[in-house]
Amino acid sequence: MKTYKYRAIASDGSPVTGVIEAYDEFEAIAEIRRTCTVVEDIKPVENKRRINIDINEPLWVSNKTLALTANQFFIMLKAGLPMSRTVSLIAEQSDDRLMKRILRACAEDVAAGYSLAASLEKNGKKIPPVFIETVRAGEESGTLENSFESLEVYYTRAHKTNKKVKSALTYPVIVLLLAVVVIAVVMVVLVPRMIETLESFGTELPLVTRILIAISNFLAKSWYIILILIAAIAIAVFAYGKTEKGKLLYSRIRMKLPVLGKIARYNAAAQTANTLSTLLAAGLPVTRALEIVSRVVDMRCVGQELNKAIVKLESGMSLGEALANAKYLPAMLIEMITVGESSGMLEETLRTIGQYYTDEATSASDTALGLMEPMITVILGVVVGFIVIAIYVPMFSMSSGGGMM
Repeated sequence: MKTYKYRAIASDGSPVTGVIEAYDEFEAIAEIRRTCTVVEDIKPVENKRRINIDINEPLWVSNKTLALTANQFFIMLKAGLPMSRTVSLIAEQSDDRLMKRILRACAEDVAAGYSLAASLEKNGKKIPPVFIETVRAGEESGTLENSFESLEVYYTRAHKTNKKVKSALTYPVIVLLLAVVVIAVVMVVLVPRMIETLESFGTELPLVTRILIAISNFLAKSWYIILILIAAIAIAVFAYGKTEKGKLLYSRIRMKLPVLGKIARYNAAAQTANTLSTLLAAGLPVTRALEIVSRVVDMRCVGQELNKAIVKLESGMSLGEALANAKYLPAMLIEMITVGESSGMLEETLRTIGQYYTDEATSASDTALGLMEPMITVILGVVVGFIVIAIYVPMFSMSSGGGMM
């Protein structure tokens, strides 16, 4: 509920000022007009509350939490529990602090007579639009149970996919980080001491050893500059990636990369098909569903193409025709959409093709990750080999009594 400060004229013509609590401005005006003939001014009152930061509260609602919450709503609503009671129970049962806080706020609004979707939109800024809009469509069409069932399937699949990718990435990333740290320590701490020993003999060192000395000296003297530079570049890249132009540019670059581009294209196709299928199953019209997908899809360049397709849809084209010239969506996805529209089974077709591209993205990711380990091994082997050769060549030369290179 929001608080509004108003100035009005009563039925007897006297001026009236006061405050009123309402869900939105329209409801506040309607309530004021019960006792006043004219509302001259109305403004929301900012609630200056102390900000309590809970370090244990997650920054966003995870796919796992969304799937579990949708499942709980489905079970309780199917059992016949009223909505207000359902929201309160799920809020108390939730282990996720963020979701618990959101649902507790929603429980108050729902108990006051407002819809769940409107309450989620007001209180759940960190809940994806797909979740909220699917709930709204379910409420409007009277199929809310089915909407929650679709959401449970959708977010369970998303959680499993993300978990698999993260699990596969963990090992190579840890190995790479450890290797970088070990090599840095060797170059900054051990190599200078060994080079001192070699230089103490007063003989000319070979070229490979002199290169190693130059690299080691540079790292020892400028390591903090390198760290600051890397941090500055990372921050700049991250900040630009938060802008609309940055999202668009980075998504286009990712789509064009040799191996990762294929994975990004498959992921975008899977996300588009799965999300669109879920929204259509909830009863949203195609244009509204496409508008939501364009906002939530990870690849901004794909979202831009979906936005262009909305204009074509509104002009009378079919979805397949509107997406016909999309550069960043696979041709097979567009073809299957056309087939689904022609057969009247668009929702089922999207679900099937979405699962196909999810499997293809997972397979491509597994292949790419499988190639990472030997690539990391080869790169580390080259670096370690260079260090070993640079140190032991002069040693071998001295032990054999030969001249230096």
